[in-house]
Parts: sequence; structure tokens; C-alpha cells
Amino acid sequence: MAHLSPVLSVMVDAVKKAARPMMRDFGEVAALQVSRKGPGDFVSAADLKAEQTLFEALMKARPGYGFLGEERGLIEGSDKSHTFIVDPIDGTTNFLHAMPHFAVAVALEREGEIQAGVIYNPIINELFWAEKGKGAFLNDARIRVSGRRELADSLIGTGLPFIGRPGHGQSIKEIHAVGQRVAGIRRLGSAALDLAWVAAGRYDAFWERNLNPWDVAAGLLLVTEAGGTVTGIDNDHDPRSGVSVCVGAPDIQTQLLKHLRAA
Repeated sequence: MAHLSPVLSVMVDAVKKAARPMMRDFGEVAALQVSRKGPGDFVSAADLKAEQTLFEALMKARPGYGFLGEERGLIEGSDKSHTFIVDPIDGTTNFLHAMPHFAVAVALEREGEIQAGVIYNPIINELFWAEKGKGAFLNDARIRVSGRRELADSLIGTGLPFIGRPGHGQSIKEIHAVGQRVAGIRRLGSAALDLAWVAAGRYDAFWERNLNPWDVAAGLLLVTEAGGTVTGIDNDHDPRSGVSVCVGAPDIQTQLLKHLRAA
């Protein structure tokens, strides 16, 4: 791989360490699909195990840093300026159904700004990574957002709320407004990978509401470092909060944002 800074090396090592047992667990989940009970409890355990592995690896390397994880929430460190933001399995529902589209995501925040991010899909061994001011990469290759200029030519990613989450009506309105103006819309179920795919030019843009900081932290940096534009859907939303996110190649993102706000 291209040269990694010491802290980025720590993050890459941590996600790969968490992914090794996850790969074994994924094989077990596929086998459990035939059982009547289903693999839900097994997947919950895999999620917790992955976060524990990440926590131990990151805290061993940077013991004073804070830690914000999907499962354990915020743990403040003695170093108040640095926090790791972690999603142990982004795309848990895909994992649950033995679909090979999920990722481990880790970002490093310093004084409110994301400095480094890693998103790893262990099934196909795709490691997306970025450091602020140094570009975005997929494995060894530099990546950039797509060069498309017209919304009608674009492929857009999005998400839909699942059971118990608000926003179904708003999402349907937005999909209706956007779907008439683009080449296609995809909903693949992992916001972290959606953002990474925008950075790699696979999607021209992506939008979603009602996410969390750990869903988006690493991916927003990837998009920015790949030359993309990052905003909230609404003017008063900070995209880093995950409340609403709209990212993409600059021309496409501007056009998409216009239609989302009109919806």
C-alpha cells in the first residue's frame, strides 16, 4: 500500500483485525439462514465482538484518545482533542441476511474535524482510506469522484428507513422527485460503503437522512478528499451529525440538492 501515517496504520490494522473473526461469523450466518430461529442473536454478538476488538486495538495504540462506538457510545479519554468514531458492522441487516455488502468503518476526529478515515469491506478486500489534505485511496490506487456533469446521466445512492425509524414518507417523496431525473437510484444498505463508492466514482452522488456520526464520519472525509462536495440536505444540518447528508461530484450534488430541497 501507499505510505500510511502512523495513526492511519493503526486504524487499518484495527479494522483488519476486527474483520478476521467477522469473516468466520459471516460464514456461520449463511449457514444459519436455514434455521427457524434465524441468526439475529448471532449477528448481535458479532457486532459487539467486532467493536470490542476495535476498542482494544485502538486504545492500545492511542490510550489517551476518546472512543465513540455504535454499541458502547462515547468514552472520553484523557486527550480531549482526539476521538475515534467507530461502526463495527455498517450494513448489519445485509450481514444478517448473508449479503456480502457491509463494512468496518473507523474515523479519527481531532478538535471537531475528521482527520483520517478507513472503510473496509472484508468480503471483497476493498480498503478505502483517506487523510485530510492527502487524497483518498482504494487499496493502492488514488480515487476521485465521477466527472459527470448532468443529473440525467447519473447513478445515485440513497437509504430508506427501516422498522422503527422515522422518515418513510419523506424518503418516498424524495425518491419520487429524484427518480424522474436520473439514470438510476440504488439502495444497497451500507451508508459507509455508499459514501466510499461516491469517492470512487461508482455513484455520482448519495443522500440519506437520520443517520449517525459513526455511519458517515469516515465516508465524508473520503468524498471530500476525492474532490466531492459534502453538505446537509437542509441548511441547518451539519453533515457530520448524520441528521441529513448529501454528497457527490460537485455539479451532480448541486443539482441533486436542489431537487431534494424542493421535495
